[in-house]
Amino acid sequence: MWMIVMFDLPVVEDSDRKAATGFRNFLLDQGFEMAQFSVYMRFCSGPEHTQTYTRRIKEALPLGGKVDVLFFTDKQYENILSFRGHNLNPPPKNPDQFVLF
Repeated sequence: MWMIVMFDLPVVEDSDRKAATGFRNFLLDQGFEMAQFSVYMRFCSGPEHTQTYTRRIKEALPLGGKVDVLFFTDKQYENILSFRGHNLNPPPKNPDQFVLF
């Protein structure tokens, strides 16, 4: 199962920018990969795993802004189309196994 975290956070004040950067760094520390600047994704082994990360994300949310968490099965993830300019990139590959750090 895949988790996609999408967010729009305020960055007008210095404190807002610091909070937004802290949230992005938090997602990276939790094992998420950046798909786009405000879109991060992570592979999880199942619903229990996604609930753990959802709770952590909720606790780390900065004030203001909008954060959405989406869940995709492996099969749905395989059907994502990704374009770079006018070129279609090959479909994303599911991880073979978990990487432990």
